[in-house]
Amino acid sequence: MDGGAAGASNGGSGADADAARRNTRMPKYSKFTQQELPACKPILTPKWVVSVFFLVGVIFVPVGVVSLLAAQDVVEIIDRYDHACVPPNMTDNKLAYIQNETISKECTRTLTVTKEMKQPIYVYYQLDNFYQNHRRYVKSRNDAQLRDSKKSNTTTSCEPERFTADGKPIVPCGLIAWSLFNDTYSFSRGKDNLTVNKKDISWKSDREHKFAKNVYPSNFQNGALIGGKKLNSSIPLSEQEDLIVWMRTAALPTFRKLYGRIYVDLKANDTITVKLSNNYNTYSFGGKKKLVLSTATWLGGKNDFLGFAYLIVGGLCIFLAFAFTLLYLIKPRKLGDHNYLSWNRNPAGR
Repeated sequence: MDGGAAGASNGGSGADADAARRNTRMPKYSKFTQQELPACKPILTPKWVVSVFFLVGVIFVPVGVVSLLAAQDVVEIIDRYDHACVPPNMTDNKLAYIQNETISKECTRTLTVTKEMKQPIYVYYQLDNFYQNHRRYVKSRNDAQLRDSKKSNTTTSCEPERFTADGKPIVPCGLIAWSLFNDTYSFSRGKDNLTVNKKDISWKSDREHKFAKNVYPSNFQNGALIGGKKLNSSIPLSEQEDLIVWMRTAALPTFRKLYGRIYVDLKANDTITVKLSNNYNTYSFGGKKKLVLSTATWLGGKNDFLGFAYLIVGGLCIFLAFAFTLLYLIKPRKLGDHNYLSWNRNPAGR
């Protein structure tokens, strides 16, 4: 009887232990959860620290020099024309000038090539103080409408440019499309016209995946207030590359967008005549408009920041490498010396 009681007692305690294990919050043991996996734990000795800093400096400094030299090879011509193209009698009221449709917006500018420019020459328009990254502006579009003809009537999230006054859906809808840049440029050198090639100025992924070949503009810029350029309703959105470029919103208030390319070499001291239409209203918000002609190198357009960044970081690393070397030579210390621990220091010597 005692044996049976003991057996029952043992069985009960075993069941209690199993129940306790099931109710515990302790995770199942593994080397991963207990952080016992093999790991590399390098010891940062002075030699390692100095070597790493010196190696980074030796790599970064030449990269910075090469980047700066590549940026110096880029030739840019920048011409701000928004003020220059305003008639003298309207300089005090630029907003009235741009809003008056009876006043001609045609303007002629003359550019001088400072250095030889090899083709292709990229033509950009630059806008300053234009916040394409504003939250309400960025959200005012409908991507499903742009890439699917079955959803061309979908205008959700396109406020305030969703419908026309008589309730018809706008394609493409939204403030981004409505404010499409509409200045135009034509170039000539002497008696020769310089053709601006506008093919493939947008991202290929945008043309093929974000803008459909069977979606066409409809009821666009038909309201009382015209925001920008009008679109040809017989051309699908996938071929409206000015629109596609514009719809890729900029992150900063000063930005450039590609207008086209010129496949002609320009010589130093060449005079380029630009005939432009100053249509886009930047006067209402104090913006600026600039025309940019630029070449490119293997590194892209003109950008000195990357080269200076590499030079500064590389130079700082080399300086720290020499500083740590001098410190180690002048005042060496034993690696892992317990005397440097705070609780081992002499309070009187602090």
